[in-house]
Formats: sequence, C-alpha cells, structure tokens
Amino acid sequence: MMHPDTELRFISKEKGKGVVATRFIPKGTITWIGDPLDHIFTPQQVQAMHPDIQAILDIYAYRDHNGHYIFCWDHSRFVNHSFNSNCISTAYNFELAVRDIYPGEELTDDYGYLNLTEPFDCLPEPGTDRTRVMPDDLLHFYPLWDEKLKEAFRYFNKVAQPLSKLIGPGYLNKVKLVASGKAEMDSILNCYYDDKRGRLAA
Repeated sequence: MMHPDTELRFISKEKGKGVVATRFIPKGTITWIGDPLDHIFTPQQVQAMHPDIQAILDIYAYRDHNGHYIFCWDHSRFVNHSFNSNCISTAYNFELAVRDIYPGEELTDDYGYLNLTEPFDCLPEPGTDRTRVMPDDLLHFYPLWDEKLKEAFRYFNKVAQPLSKLIGPGYLNKVKLVASGKAEMDSILNCYYDDKRGRLAA
C-alpha cells in the first residue's frame, strides 16, 4: 500500500505515469508497505502463465527475497526508477523515505534492489555514471543503501506513520527496537534473491 498522501500522475513521454506526493512526506516515513491485497506468484506460477501476462509482470512486479513475484494492487506499481531514489526498501517489507519529499515531487525507487530478472536501461541522470540497472546490483550497492536507511530510521519515531499499523507481526518488535536505537538494522541485503542459488543468507 502506498502512502495516502500520494497520487498517480503523468510524468513524461519517456517515463509515462509515476507516483507523486500530494503533501510533504518527511524523511523516515514509511512510503510503501506490503499488504494482504498484493498478489504473490511463485516462479512456477509465472512460468505457467500466458506470455502476455508474463510481460505485464515483468514491467509492474518486483521479486522478493524468495523469488516470488509481487504485483501490487494499487498505484505503487507505477513508482519509477532513479539512481538517487528518495525511497529505499527495508528488510521489513516496507520502504522508507530517505530524504524529505515535497508536494509535487515524484517518489522513486532504485530498481537495483527489486531483483530484476534482466538488465534495465535507464534515462541519463545527473550525479551518476550508472546507466543500467543490473539483477545483482544489491550485492554491490547494499552498503550505500544501508547507510541511507540507518539515517532515515533515526527519524522513524519523530514523524507521522499512517502505514505503521500494517507492519507485519513478524517484523514489528524488531522495527520498534531499530527505530529506538536499541537494535541494529537488518541489511537490505536480506532482500536479495539469487536466481542460481535461491535466497542469499545475509
């Protein structure tokens, strides 16, 4: 589920639609969280689907740490890529704003932590020489993403969290400890899925 202060808008001819903030969303806010309405498909289920349906999942789904395809039911599936994304996935089935997001600003993810099955060519961006997302980007960039998440978690208890009620019971205790500085955050590397070896233990 996407943060309530967001909406779907047309961004550009190159990007198509995207998710935009309608109000100020401060750093440390949960911007997206997995919920029971999201559709989960195993790799075997996807392989049995018609190629046209597989093509839709290739565009709009991401893969979790088990290799399952997650097709989000709401406009969160339209979040666009950025190498300097303002949202980052956590090991707790939600994403955090890693900097303040202002009204009218697009919410973005780095597709490098979404376990792509194929490389993804990107539009040029200032401040980076990366032009392509690779399926194993998580292995290379997780330290950078972890640092941004740790900094964002410092604000977790200081900002409104309209999506916190959806934190899974298996994560709730740990999230409380991490947010209060009483436990180390689990690395985003826990989200990585290796096609050849299955889940990578971080």
